[in-house]
Amino acid sequence: MDENSKGREHWATRAGFVLAAAGSAIGLGNIWRFPYMTGEHGGAAFIVIYLIAILLLGYPLIVNEIILGRASQRDPVGAFRALAPNSPWWLVGGLAVFTGFIILSYYAVVAGWSLAYVYKVVIATQSPGIDHASVFTHHITSVWEPIAWQALFMALTVGIIAAGVVKGIQRWVTILMPILFVLLIILIIRSVTLPGAGAGLAYYLKPDFSEVTGRTLLGAISQAFFSLSLGMGALITYGSYLNSKDEIPGNAAYVVGLDTLVALLAGLALFPAIFALGFEPGAGPGLVFITLPAVFAQMPLGGIFGVLFFFLLGIAALTSAISLLEVVTAWLIDEKGWRRRNAAIFMGLLIFIVGLPATLGYSVFKDFSFPALGTDLLDTYDWFANSILLPLGGILSAIFAGYIWGIKNAVHEANKGGAFFRLGRGWAFLIRYIVPVLIVIIMAVGIYDSFFK
Repeated sequence: MDENSKGREHWATRAGFVLAAAGSAIGLGNIWRFPYMTGEHGGAAFIVIYLIAILLLGYPLIVNEIILGRASQRDPVGAFRALAPNSPWWLVGGLAVFTGFIILSYYAVVAGWSLAYVYKVVIATQSPGIDHASVFTHHITSVWEPIAWQALFMALTVGIIAAGVVKGIQRWVTILMPILFVLLIILIIRSVTLPGAGAGLAYYLKPDFSEVTGRTLLGAISQAFFSLSLGMGALITYGSYLNSKDEIPGNAAYVVGLDTLVALLAGLALFPAIFALGFEPGAGPGLVFITLPAVFAQMPLGGIFGVLFFFLLGIAALTSAISLLEVVTAWLIDEKGWRRRNAAIFMGLLIFIVGLPATLGYSVFKDFSFPALGTDLLDTYDWFANSILLPLGGILSAIFAGYIWGIKNAVHEANKGGAFFRLGRGWAFLIRYIVPVLIVIIMAVGIYDSFFK
């Protein structure tokens, strides 16, 4: 175990960091959210905008967060406090910790659904004529069943975080990430070989920009933030476990590349099958839990492929959840002096409790609707996190690196460790000018579209 002078645990290998950071990025945002967002926004046109957002916003910001973490060797709050002492900029770190806390609270709800569907999809595919929408509705409108699955998912996450950076996070992502890729490839082969899959490939790969609206733009930007774990403190925290010899630009490129690849592969695994079997691609969040079980029910060996898919979804959710819990756990360890095990258990329990309203938003609190947005509790959590908190965190961290801490300091930190390619004026220009301006514009368009149209 590599430790600094203060006894801070470091990643044992470069691959450990890349897989952990990629695991943080690869989650429900790729396997659940990316396909349904693509379906809601017209297919390939959304993907083109998403890829542009990844290049212009995602990569610069992921590098920036890793830089802040490694330079400070602290959690998000401690990072801003160390790099801008005696200033209120530590509040930006506090915002990141709060954002990660909120996201995991409702993230665990959907992750619990995915665990439940590992066996529910078998029942659904073996029951001819079953109403798949009713199965899903019955699950989420129950009181205790979704709570039990949410609790199980949080317990798994807490167990991994309590074990530590190397023995917990690094060990498990090294096991889970290869399994994730193998399962995706198996599902893609099955999907693209179905009769009629060509229509789904055309929808997924041929852009129609007439479908693009302000909501499409906001959706693509928020998807980039959500998918890459930006603005929630995860990459600052993971970056703090790097030492000065570790390369940042190249490692960040691997993380972005792996995350984007998994999102694109997830769509490639789903849309050909959806079109081949005559289902609607714009099914929204229910695409995975209602449409896909119906798709699997009509496929040869659909029960097996259904189990593989929801097992894949559970793995993706877990690799992201451990990064989110690590953020708040590291805050308690660094800022409050807690022991890791106690911090992980306490925060895991608190996040579980805060997530209960989202879990019960379809049963006990089913009559709740957020004014103006008209959304249920889980969607309200999601809207505020992805439309407000994540972009706000991204803007403030970019301004901090570009103007407060100083772009020269940021570039110098990034280029330590014998980087294969070095950051320079291009990255500096993006982080100082392009990133903040684009995020402000997209946030304004999205908020106007959500409240006034």
